[in-house]
Amino acid sequence: METIGKTIFDSIEIRGRKLANRLVVAPMTRVSATPEGVPTQEMADYYEAFAAGGFGMIITEGTYTDELFSKTNRNQPGIANEAHVHGWKRVVTAVHEYNVLIINQLMHGGALSEMTGETIAPSAVQPVGLRATDNTVFPSPFPMPRAMQTKDLDAVKAGYVRAAMLAHEAGFDGVELHAANGYLFDQFITPHTNLRTDEYGGNERNRLRFLMEVYRAVKAALPADFIVGIRVSESKVNDLTYRWPGGSETARRIFEILAEIDPDYLHIAAEGGRWERECRYPDGTSSNSIAKSLLRSPVIANGGMHDIALAEALLNSNAADLVSIGRAAIASPDWPKRMAAGEPVVPFFKELIKPSLTLAHARRVREQYNTSTLC
Repeated sequence: METIGKTIFDSIEIRGRKLANRLVVAPMTRVSATPEGVPTQEMADYYEAFAAGGFGMIITEGTYTDELFSKTNRNQPGIANEAHVHGWKRVVTAVHEYNVLIINQLMHGGALSEMTGETIAPSAVQPVGLRATDNTVFPSPFPMPRAMQTKDLDAVKAGYVRAAMLAHEAGFDGVELHAANGYLFDQFITPHTNLRTDEYGGNERNRLRFLMEVYRAVKAALPADFIVGIRVSESKVNDLTYRWPGGSETARRIFEILAEIDPDYLHIAAEGGRWERECRYPDGTSSNSIAKSLLRSPVIANGGMHDIALAEALLNSNAADLVSIGRAAIASPDWPKRMAAGEPVVPFFKELIKPSLTLAHARRVREQYNTSTLC
């Protein structure tokens, strides 16, 4: 009897919660909240489109966790007060109409915040790259961050716990701790941005300590069935070429340590959008396959997963359990339904991903394309 392999349309469970398929909407910066960080009706429509389009789970854009130093972008949504909760409830209610899970990605910008003159980070290290505060034509250097003291660590941890509790109040099915792409947790993980000589600096275990402490605190504060995932990456928004020193050996040490907290899922991001370039090592292993060999929890692969052959190859080689899709989802919010029906999808336009682009404009671009194909 012929063995049928895994497909992206197979159901799966995370923390006892059933997903209709293995397709996840990746978190993508959309900067479409109010200036105060309150989610809008436009955002509810945006996320509802993915749910109606057939995705099994949606991870929101990065959401700031406190009103001190965490906010990273203008018009970024927050989950730090009751007004934020009220705005997110509209989003969650719209998504749940389709029995789709929605996860709130909790994010602290650390040294990469573009919103404050004073920033905090593990160490006072000048970030590489430039920031585009106020979407200026001439981006400026990031400010020198202030090295976090014990009171800052405590405040950030408290912010994450409260944000997770507010996300639960808003109706989210879980939260994702954003430890990828160069933001605060990643700044602790990365050797050249973490020069600390205390228990939070030095070897991999120490550099992962703060993330693990926050994860345990969040898990302890929420019901057992509330999903708490973690997202990691090697490359960063301000340094796309960065890779973990030691390659696959560093990956193995990192995932061995993270396995101790048994996250509800691990989401491995490919910031540049190409899995084979960013997640595969010269020895033939990948960050995904190493994580899968060490963790009991599901692993989400990212980076060009709209290539179904690649996505299903990872599922069937035991390198991933789910795949997250970004740009293709923006172009075709109903990507899963189109794929299942064998229908063509809307090609991706670079204009759709610009952080400054409004969702309404993105919708108009898609409508213009759809109209032009019918003419």
